[in-house]
Amino acid sequence: MTIRLPLLAALGGAIALSACVSTPSADAACNPVPAHVFIGEPATAANIEAARIAAGASSVRTIAPGQVVTMEYLEGRLNLDIGSDEIILDVRCG
Repeated sequence: MTIRLPLLAALGGAIALSACVSTPSADAACNPVPAHVFIGEPATAANIEAARIAAGASSVRTIAPGQVVTMEYLEGRLNLDIGSDEIILDVRCG
């Protein structure tokens, strides 16, 4: 019986952790092309949100020059590269 208890505990932990894993869904897709109209525009809160909506993204991340960013790919995230003058330089998903 003592062998079964650790096995059950490990199985329970694996099931609990599986709830933390998210899988991309079809509605999380991002299309940067419609958001290209914001390249050259100021990186105001309104423009950032409008670019997110135009791309159909579920989230948006602004990236300043020299800013350290994580390398994980998120299908539904819009990335906006911002220049030192607070102008949107590039728009991409991921």
